[in-house]
This record gives sequence, structure tokens and C-alpha cells, in this order.
Amino acid sequence: MLPMQFHSFDRSVVVPVKKPPPGSLSVNTVGTPTTGGAATAGSTPNIFAAATATPKSMINTTGATDSASSSSSSSSSFVNGATSKNLPAVQTVAPMPEDTMENMSAYCEVAQCALRSGQTPPELKSFSSLAGFQAAPRDAGQCFSITTKLERALEKVAPLLREIFVDFAPFLSRTLLGSHGQELLIEGLVCMKSSTSVVELVMLLCSQEWQNSIQKNAGLAFIELINEGRLLCHAMKDHIVRVANEAEFILNRQRAEDVHKHAEFESNCAQYAADRREEEKMCDHLISAAKHRDHVTANQLKQKILNILTNKHGAWGTMSQSQLHDFWRLDYWEDDLRRRRRFVRNAFGSTHADVSLKALEDYGTEEEEEEGPKSKKNFRSQSVVAQNPEAELMLEGDDDAVSLLQEKEIDNLAGPVVLSTPAQLVAPVVVARGTLSITTTEIYFEVDEDDPTFKKMDAKVLAYSEGLHGKWMFSEIRAVFSRRYLLQNTGLEVFMANRTSVMFNFPDQATVKRVVYSLPRVGVGTSYGLPQARRISLATPRQLFKSSNMTQRWQRREISNFEYLMFLNTIAGRTYNDLNQYPVFPWVLTNYDSEELDLTLPGNFRDLSKPIGALNPKRAAFYAERYETWDDDSAPSHHYTTLYSTAHSTLMWMLRIEPFTTFFLNANDCKFDHPERAFSGIGRAWRNCQRDTADVKELIPEFYYLPEMFVNSNEYELGMRDDGVPVCDVELPAWAKKPEDFVRINRMALESEFVSCQLHQWIDLIFGYKQRGPEAVRALNVFNFLSYEGAVNLDNLESVQREVMETQIQVSGQVPSQLLIEPHPPRSSAMHLCFLPQSPLMFKDQMQQDVIMVLKFPSNSPVTHVAANTLPHLSIPAAVTVTCSRLFAVNRWHNTVGLRGAPGYSLEQAHHLPIEMDPLIANNSGVNKRQITDLVDQSIQINTHCFVVTADNRYILVCGFWDKSFRVYSTETGKLTQIVFGHWDVVTCLARSESYIGGDCYIVSGSRDATLLLWYWSGRHHIIGDNPNNSDYPAPRAVLTGHDHEVVCVSVCAELGLVISGAKEGPCLVHTITGDLLRALEGPELCQRPRLISVSSEGHCIIYYERGRFCNFSINGKLLAQMEVNDSTRAILLSSDGQNLVTGGDNGVVEVWQACDFKQLYIYPGCDAGIRAMDLSHDQRTLITGMASGSIVAFNIDFNRWHYEHQNRY
Repeated sequence: MLPMQFHSFDRSVVVPVKKPPPGSLSVNTVGTPTTGGAATAGSTPNIFAAATATPKSMINTTGATDSASSSSSSSSSFVNGATSKNLPAVQTVAPMPEDTMENMSAYCEVAQCALRSGQTPPELKSFSSLAGFQAAPRDAGQCFSITTKLERALEKVAPLLREIFVDFAPFLSRTLLGSHGQELLIEGLVCMKSSTSVVELVMLLCSQEWQNSIQKNAGLAFIELINEGRLLCHAMKDHIVRVANEAEFILNRQRAEDVHKHAEFESNCAQYAADRREEEKMCDHLISAAKHRDHVTANQLKQKILNILTNKHGAWGTMSQSQLHDFWRLDYWEDDLRRRRRFVRNAFGSTHADVSLKALEDYGTEEEEEEGPKSKKNFRSQSVVAQNPEAELMLEGDDDAVSLLQEKEIDNLAGPVVLSTPAQLVAPVVVARGTLSITTTEIYFEVDEDDPTFKKMDAKVLAYSEGLHGKWMFSEIRAVFSRRYLLQNTGLEVFMANRTSVMFNFPDQATVKRVVYSLPRVGVGTSYGLPQARRISLATPRQLFKSSNMTQRWQRREISNFEYLMFLNTIAGRTYNDLNQYPVFPWVLTNYDSEELDLTLPGNFRDLSKPIGALNPKRAAFYAERYETWDDDSAPSHHYTTLYSTAHSTLMWMLRIEPFTTFFLNANDCKFDHPERAFSGIGRAWRNCQRDTADVKELIPEFYYLPEMFVNSNEYELGMRDDGVPVCDVELPAWAKKPEDFVRINRMALESEFVSCQLHQWIDLIFGYKQRGPEAVRALNVFNFLSYEGAVNLDNLESVQREVMETQIQVSGQVPSQLLIEPHPPRSSAMHLCFLPQSPLMFKDQMQQDVIMVLKFPSNSPVTHVAANTLPHLSIPAAVTVTCSRLFAVNRWHNTVGLRGAPGYSLEQAHHLPIEMDPLIANNSGVNKRQITDLVDQSIQINTHCFVVTADNRYILVCGFWDKSFRVYSTETGKLTQIVFGHWDVVTCLARSESYIGGDCYIVSGSRDATLLLWYWSGRHHIIGDNPNNSDYPAPRAVLTGHDHEVVCVSVCAELGLVISGAKEGPCLVHTITGDLLRALEGPELCQRPRLISVSSEGHCIIYYERGRFCNFSINGKLLAQMEVNDSTRAILLSSDGQNLVTGGDNGVVEVWQACDFKQLYIYPGCDAGIRAMDLSHDQRTLITGMASGSIVAFNIDFNRWHYEHQNRY
């Protein structure tokens, strides 16, 4: 047989076929071992090895390798050879399994049989690996027929091959072509379809034509197929790896999410459980707080009822009843100028008889007092730097978006508690830790009674501390101010409708902001011209000062010096709740020795451009030298060691009145000061402030309004001075005969022109640009560095260091917040303002006629009531009159008082009279709309007390009806709008308090049943009571008892919170608007039957008794003055400042008196009829009187001129 050659696909390489070994005849493919005639494990199938070869490699289908190593090297050469440009190299094909080799052996036996029969052996491809031939068991000693062997070997493969051929017939028919181009598969398909013989299938596959066609046409397709398979395999592998990686990533992520969700779930469960525990704790806390609060409230109610019943005028009291001593304390009630003047009964009062006096040895040396408290080196501040200019807020605009968002979030909060935080209640000499809780409608504070600090507090001090178990309604909140505590901006002061305030200190400023945004939008109130917004409550003092209109009002003299100083103190952080930040006022007088004080002499006034320590030139030189020669490294240099206002100085001034007496003893080791060190005289205190180098105290506001602070009314044993004079009441200057004189004259000095021209310079020292920095050094106005804001951050100190530092701050005092860093503008001069239109200081021409006009009504019925509500902003400014026949008139008011150029002035108005008669009365066309026809009790005498006109002139309240009611009528239609019942007998008198924003006010009704009822008039709904759905049955705010006879006159002052009433047979009683009976105003022996009462917000209570007797009482019950006139007075009236009294009676004469001492100021010409009623216009320049002849008379009146003429010498 000739050796066969096969060319590779590029026809360039010929590979000789190896001769088979002698004695053997087999058909071997490349890589098939021949040794022993058995297949070697690890050999490579020929067709795949050939298929993976490069085009330059030869495909050997006839020869056989000598050994396995030859096969391996050949296979390696196929794999590692150079690859075609078009076909990438193919990886080595895996070794053929043994069963496949056995099948190949059987297949070779078929070939041998064919050779014996004369047939040419075919070059075989190893289809066995593709077709999955199974090896037939071979037996060396036994030979089966070829057919049997084929059928046994291919019985399972043949059907599969047939299916493959049939299925791939279209492809194979085009691929497998004979040497002449004929389709070889057509014949095979016919055989395979017509017969199931395995032999025929094998013969077909082994025919020479098939082999040639496959070698010629199918090699490249197989290589492409294998390469495509390899690429697909790699791609599939990459895809599977990528998918596996993605799956692993997804699984890991899901596993991490599961872990996170599990952890989050556990955290939520733990948080939920903690929240529930906290909520339960809070509920328990609120319940406990409510119990404490109820207990406190119950005790207060019990004490109130006890006071009402056991009072001398109570149900259980007797007229002869008198206690050994009545104790009183200063109430926390504030008026509009933040003055605390009202005294109430003190259930905890005593004479402190067991208290001893301090010895002089307890005070230390003068040098030690001058040095004062020194800070340790490690506490020293870096330096006392000026405050950084703050980022100014545009306070005039609306809230910014952040604030609105925060407010919206807070407003949307639901649940019983909106916010709960640790807090400290700051009260005089008490700082109590506790918990502040805020709901959607209320504030709660509950003190921590288990706190060791609280347990150490004196029970006597705690008795005067309100709010330890506090509850405050949102509807009661009127203002919220940011405050400092111990120089840290972490405080908050809330002002209530009951005219008290409460102060809290919080852990940090963030908590302060959260609390403010949890409270109502009230800002800092309505008094300072600022919007009611939460951002105003959080504004800095400097921002409040710049945005307020109070400075301009003060410059225009619309407000007093006192009111302006209280405003500055309030916004600068001074508060009654922290004695270390008590409001500070200046000394204004220097003469405390003369018998008379001339307020026209400049020498009697202090130089307000200098601090109190620099007024004495020698002492000023001492302080300047101290500053220049300062050599103590533990603190920066300063002039003074203690401030002009400290807790100790405040307690020293207020020693004689409770609760400050108890506070002083608590802070002073339960001892009164040594008599030589105590506050014993005003002149003595002034001299000490000028001579003692350790005394630079300024004053407190009470020096200008509270005469009771100078009286030892509780009879404390304060010792005896070295000169043998006992210390009791405060020694007054020679020019003041009584404490009231000193307070009045001191206040007039504060309001004088000398002080007005200099006050801005004192403001610069205390609140302004001379407070710190180089200007303070030049002005000798530098204090201990611990007195200044920003000197130390307490949060950075350890607990022991912080406690020491807090103590030092409390001893040194705290400088007010700096309000401005430029000079304060001065006040406009009085002479300049006198010529401005409608100036409050404008004097009228003295030759001007006293009577402006007389207006005679068609009816001759006496005018028994006049109400002049003439404010320009009212829809109908008018003087409403009511006659004895209950015919009322709404007489329009024309504001003609003013100079040319005044706002609203015109030539057409120049000749108009101020009052225009009601056209319905003048034309007699609508009398039915002005007549009150409801029947009154026949025993009632109609007088001025039977009527009240609301502040807007739209409604008249009338009493005296037989059905024991009082009624509300509309002045527009004359129709009845409301009937109010409450008394058990005929209502005999009515009174109205001053009105506030919206027209709300108090109405008091007195009756023959000897009681009074306090009602609330709603300016919004125009009804008695604040619930329009229950206007038929309104409930009174308070029931006032104590009288034994018919109530005939009453007056109410909302600003003071007092109701003063008089019974037919006396006496006059003073109640609070909450119903507490405070005291009786008992006049001289002949003053028993009160008939008229007028009370002013300045604290004067004028009572007219029968037979022309007048008495002036303070609101705390002291008789200040009395007089007797020869006229049967029918009407009395106090000016708005409470300094002047106007009277009129049957003689038809109007008289003006100085209220404090009943000194007569002016007498108007007599009228031809008696005076029955009177009222003043809003500008206090026109007096309108109702006459018995049925007319009204308008008088010119000028309190300023009389005030000026009588104020200069005392």
C-alpha cells in the first residue's frame, strides 16, 4: 500500500504517514497509541487535535504515534504553534475517556474485516467521541460476526445518528459532495429511511466518497465550529462568571440588607421600647406633677377661702376682730411699666425675732472687700474683648423659610408632649432643677425633689418661689424673651397674662430654640413696636434695640424716662427673677440734706456722664491709679472689683419687705447686717457711694415708685448704730416728710429736664459703647472681667471648676447686654417739642377762654353720664351722653385742638367746635333709636354709676332693672343685644376698666345683695363673656364678697389688678381681680359712707364720702391725704398720670387739685347748673361735663402748665 499524504489547508506542508509496526494492522488517528494495541490514558482524540491545529499544522489521519509522549508533543505543537490571522489558537482538547477508546477499537476491527474482504480501509474520523460510542466487551478467545458486533456497539447510537442526519440534511447535503459534485447524502438518506440496518449506516459513513468529501469540505467548517464553540464557551464562561458575580453581589447585598434590616428592626424595637418607657415615665411624671400642682392649688384655695371667711369683713369675722400683726409681702404682679407695687397678705410672715445681727468681724478688712473675689489663674479669661458685631437680622420682615419650616414642623406635632427637656427654674435665690414639658396647649414644670441641691434649700425660701410645680396655658403667654444666666445665653423668660413672669435655664442654645418654636408666636409682646414672631423672641438684645421704636418715642417725649429705662433693662436681660441681673437705675440727685429741694438748680443733680465711682475726684484718681498700676496676673486690670448691681446690693435695698427679707437672711447666714453696714438712710447710702472705695452701687427701680421699701412695717430688730440711733425705717432726706414724698420727688427729678438732657450719657455707660473697650477705660468704667458676657465658657470647665466660677460670677455681678456700640442719641428738648403740632408738652395760651362750648340738648333731663372716647382711630370718635330719662346721644368728636400744620388740620375745621350734637337728637327724628325704654326698678336713683360705655362707643351697659340684671344696648340701633344675670338683687352700679388691644376689658357690677361680680367684655364678639355660643348665660370671672350693705360705687383697674368698691354704709374694700379680699380702706371717723371712687394706674385711690369729704389712699391701704369741701360733689376724675384730680358738684364749679396732697391748682368759673358727670378727652386737653340742665359744657384744661408751675420747689 502506498503511503498516503494529506495536505494542510494551505497546501504547503506534507506530513508523511508513519508505517505501522510489523504484524499489526490498524487504523490510527493522530494521538492514538499503538503499543499493546490498547489506548493509553491521557491521549488526545485525533479529529479535535487536528481541528485545533493552526493552518500550517498537518492533520494526520493515517499514521500513529509511537508513544504517549509523541502524542503529547504533537498535541502541544498544535496548541502552541503560530495561529492563523483569522483563526485564534484553540486550547488543548481534553483526553478521551476509556469507553470511547474501546468503541474506537471495535470500530477498527470493522475496518480490518473490511480489508480482509478486499475493501480499502477508510480514513476514519473519531466520530466516536461525538457520537458517544459504547465499547463492546472484547474477548480474546471468541470472535462474533461483524454484524453482531456493530449492532451491539451501535445499537444506541445509530438512532441518534439517523436523527442528526435527518435533522441536518439541508446543511449536510450542501456540504458533503462527491468528487463530481453529487450530493452524497441523498443516497444515504434513502437507505436510512428504508432500513434500520447498522451495517448500512456504517458502510455509508466509511465509504471513500464520504471521507473525501468530509476531508475536503467539512474541515474548515469544523474548525470554525470549534473556534466558535470555544469563543462561545469563553463568552459563556465570562457571562457565567459575571452572572455569578452579580448573583453573589446581589446575594451579599440582600444579605447585608437583611442584616441591616434586622439590626434596624432590633434598633427600632429597642427605640420603641425606650420611647414607651420614656412616655410612661413622662406620663408618670405628669401625673405626679399634676398631683403636686393640685395640692399646691388646693392649699392656695383653702388659704384664700380662709382669708375671705376670717377677714374682719368676712362671714366669720367681726368688726372688733383684730390680729396682733398683719404681715404683708410684695406681690409679683407687674403694671404696664413693670412696676411691682401691690402688697398681699403673707401667710408665712414673721418678725424674725430669732435672727441675730452680724458682727463687724464677720465682714473682713476693707482691703479684702476692695479686692473682692479673685479668679484662680487657671480660670483666667483670655481677655475681655468687645462683642463681635452680630449678623443683623431683618426683624421687620416675615420669618425666613427655615423659621417657617421649623414652625410648620412644630405646629404639625401631635401627641401629649411636644417637647420635654431638663431645665432649671430661675427664681430669686432659687435655682431648681427639674423637667420642662410642653404640650400643644400648655407648659409644665416639675421640680426634681430628689435633687441634692433642692433638698438643701431652705423651706422658707421655697415658700415664696412660685412655679416649682407650675402649669401655664398657651393662651396666658404674652411675651417670650431670650435671657442670659451666669453670662451664658441659655435662658428664657416667659411673661404671662396674669402679669407675672417665669424664667428657665436650659442645657444649651439649641434647646432654647426648640422651646421657643414649641411656644406660641407672641414675640416680645406688643409694647415695643416689634412683630409678634418667634424669631423676635430669639433676637439678640442689640437687634431688639435697633428694631424697636422706643428710642424714637423717648426722644419725642411720648414716653417717660422711667419707662424708657425699664425698656432698656428688659431687653438687656435684666429681670426680677435673677437678683444678680436685677434692673438698674441711676442716682439722679446729690442733695439729701436741705430742708427744701429746688429742682431748678443744676447743683442738686448728679453728673450722669460719669459712673458712680468717678463722681468724687479723689476716688476717681484712686481707681485710675489702680487700673494703671495693676500687677495681678490672675485677672485683667479693672477699676472696680464689684459691679454697680449685685444680688447682695439688691437684697440690701429691699431688706424691709418680704419676700426679700427671707431671701436676704438665706444668703447672709440667717443674720441681719451689722447696723453700721445696713441700709439705714438714703443720704448715708449716697455718701458711702461717694467715699467708700468698695461701694459703687447704683439704684433699683423701686426707689422711684415703692415707698413701702423704706418702712419697717414688719418691725424687724435691725440693731442700733454706734451713735445710738436704732435702725428701723429708712432715714429720709430732710426735704421728704414721708416715704411717698421721697418717691414722688425722686421720680420728678428723674423726669426733670436736667436728667432728660443727660440720661443718654448714663445709658452709654451702662448699656452702650462705654460699657467695654477703650471707651470704658477712658470713662473709668471697667469692672471685674467675670462681670462681662463672653468672659468665660462654663461648658468647657469641669464640674468643680464650674461651680467655683459660677460662685465668682454671682458675687461679681453681671453687666447688662451691650445694646449699642455708638453714642446713644439725646432726647429732644422740651422747648423744641412745645412748638410741634399736638405736642404733649404744648401749653395753651393762658388768656385762652376756659369754656370752649356749651351744647344744649332738646331734652331738659339732666345729663348723668358722659363718656369721651375720642381716639382718632375709632370708627366714631364721640362723646356719648346719657340723661336721667335714659336718652343717650352719640355726639361726634372733632379734634380741633392743635396748631396750624397739625395732621388732619384744615381751614374748614378751624371754626368747628369739638363736639357735634347727635343728628338724631338734634333733628328729633330718631329718638326711638336713642331711648332705653326697658323698665328700671323704681327705687333706683339714676346716676353716673348706672351706665358704662364701651371703648369703641358702640355699646352701652345699663343697670338698675327690676329683674336683677344689667343689659347691653347697641348705640347704633338702640336695640337690646344681651341680658346678663348673676346677682340676687337689683344691680346698683357698673364700672369698666381701661381697654387694651381689641377692646377687651373688665366690667364690674355691684348689687344690693352686697356682692360684686367681675365680668369679661369681649371686644371681638361685643358680648359679656368670651364664648359667643353661651352669651345667654355668661359666667363671671370672680365673685367679690365682704360688704354688709348695698354696693353703691365701684372702680376697677386692670393694670393694677384691683377692684375697689364702696358700700352704702361703708367701708371701701380692695379686692384682686381673682377674688381675693386684700384690705379695707378705712378713713377718718367721719368718712364712713363712700359715694364716688376713682383709682389711677399710678396707685392713687380717691374716695369721696358724704358731706364733702375726700380721702386719698395708696393701693396698699395707707391714707395719704384728706380734705373737706363745701360742695356736694357728684363727679370726680383723675388725670391719666394720676397726679391731678378734677371735681364737680351741685355748685356747678369745676376744681382741679393736686392728687397727692389735695393742693388746689385751679378753679373754673361757675356754671348755671349743677354738674352730674364728667370725662376727659384722650389727649387730656378737653374736659366735658354733663349738667343738671340737660346740656354739656366743654372746658379747656392744661395739666402740663399746672404741673410745671408746682413742680419746681418742694
